[in-house]
Amino acid sequence: MEKEMVNIKINGMPLSVPKDSTILEAARYAGIQIPTLCYLKEINAIGACRICVVEVKGAKSLVAACVYPVNEGMEILTHSKKVYASRKITLELILSTHKKECLSCVRSGNCELQKLCHDFKVEDEHRYEGSNPEWPKDDSAVHMVRDDNKCILCRRCVAACSKWQGIGVIGPNERGFNTHIACAFEQNLSEVACVSCGQCIVVCPTGAIYEKDQTKEVWRALHDPTKHVVVQTAPSIRATLGEAFGMPIGTNVTGKMVAALRRMGFEKVFDTDLAADMTIVEEAHELVERIQNGGVLPMITSCSPGWVNYCEHYFPDMIPNLSTCKSPQQMFGATVKTWYAQKMGWDPKDIFVVGIMPCTAKKFEVRRDNEDAAGSGIPDVDISLTTRELARMIDRAGIDFTALPDEDFDSAMGESTGAGVIFGATGGVMEAALRTAAEWVGGKPLQDVEFKEVRGTEGIKEASYQIGDLTVNVAVASSLACARKLLEQVRAGMKNYHFIEIMGCPGGCVNGGGQPVQPASVRNFVDLKSLRAKALYDADEAKPLRKSHENPELLKIYEEYFGEFGSHLAHRILHTTYVERPHF
Repeated sequence: MEKEMVNIKINGMPLSVPKDSTILEAARYAGIQIPTLCYLKEINAIGACRICVVEVKGAKSLVAACVYPVNEGMEILTHSKKVYASRKITLELILSTHKKECLSCVRSGNCELQKLCHDFKVEDEHRYEGSNPEWPKDDSAVHMVRDDNKCILCRRCVAACSKWQGIGVIGPNERGFNTHIACAFEQNLSEVACVSCGQCIVVCPTGAIYEKDQTKEVWRALHDPTKHVVVQTAPSIRATLGEAFGMPIGTNVTGKMVAALRRMGFEKVFDTDLAADMTIVEEAHELVERIQNGGVLPMITSCSPGWVNYCEHYFPDMIPNLSTCKSPQQMFGATVKTWYAQKMGWDPKDIFVVGIMPCTAKKFEVRRDNEDAAGSGIPDVDISLTTRELARMIDRAGIDFTALPDEDFDSAMGESTGAGVIFGATGGVMEAALRTAAEWVGGKPLQDVEFKEVRGTEGIKEASYQIGDLTVNVAVASSLACARKLLEQVRAGMKNYHFIEIMGCPGGCVNGGGQPVQPASVRNFVDLKSLRAKALYDADEAKPLRKSHENPELLKIYEEYFGEFGSHLAHRILHTTYVERPHF
């Protein structure tokens, strides 16, 4: 159905735009970008920052373009002298209470406030000096730091936490100059039911929220001659790392990423995709076993640590539904410190495993008390870095990323199938598992390996598949708010599934809390999730092998060490348990 259009003028130019547009959206149709600081499409249209103000003929004052609807005959000025002066004064007022540490700030060069101050030629003249409260940093959480001295009260983080994730552990406290973003009753982040997803970080326009940087620990290990430093890269990193170096969104940089890691000094550069294949064979085996032997259903995936944390905090009654499989990151580390250590003649205590992950919750995951390699007290993974941390390490090492040649992962743990690659997109784990489970249950080779019904960036997807004599009902949810909605329906008996995939972040790992930060000007008008996911599906399609159980390196590991899929040894090393965590 065609949209109803209205005729308006922007800066004197006639334009026909959809009737339901805001001025911000209408300007975009005209190729004009109106600056914003608080606006975030669908979740934070509050008109609070006043950076997007424009002139509208007939209006008594400037209006906020992000929330003001267009109407027939409207005449708008987006960059008049009056508008320019208003925006500049607003920026000066914001700076008057802002901790100006631009040279050392983690967001320097990628800060929306810094860019606007440059664009509007705002100088640090201290024109507006007044009350300027100082707030202590909250570094209590495992995964991130919050510095309210750099906060501009845009409330994007609040919206992401409450609307995307349905958690709402942060919000504005007090009023006036004392207004600040914090947890209820000024509790530390470690004292509330935060699940470490990091969605607040990727939407913050400044350096007020950032992941705990652990690059120093990795450099220390790389410079330690007694350590075998091994690195693994998650499926989605290849689709996002290039953004940190100015490459187009959705560029697959696998070869350059491997080359960069080698030049940084890692002894072995491996692919977490192999461990994703390992997760699938263990998970598919577990699913088939539950279906055939009357186990707890629906079985729910356990790859996303943000989701696992959420389940432990908010849905403890559904812990028995979680797959007992460790995540690919943890399976990889456990395999390196058992099978690979034995193969290489290395002492597991001398192996330092680094994960490059799209996810801040992975920093929490590596410290889970009940996950360690072979029960020996040695952690599966020593450090988990975000995509952003890796990009900073590459810069620090003086590596010209875009000029690097393409190189291949090291063998023994570098081969993967297309099924392992698509783990990074919502629906990818489900599709990968179905490729294996369908073949095992059906008892014959699967000709069509694409389960397109579970693809796409919708928050909840459902499908039913005929596998042999069994109709398998599946569902996929991404974002914890969507997970809550789906699970409440399961609880109430309104939905009946065999298998559910849940990813903690909207769109899955490609949109994880550890991914490169994109400004609102991109987030509001570009489908990041789809572009990044496309790179993974294209890589899957190009793979000669697309089923996890056909990975030759994986089969060799099982032949030499674990035995059969789902064996006792595999359970001891590759599976885990969960704990109920307090909701408050």
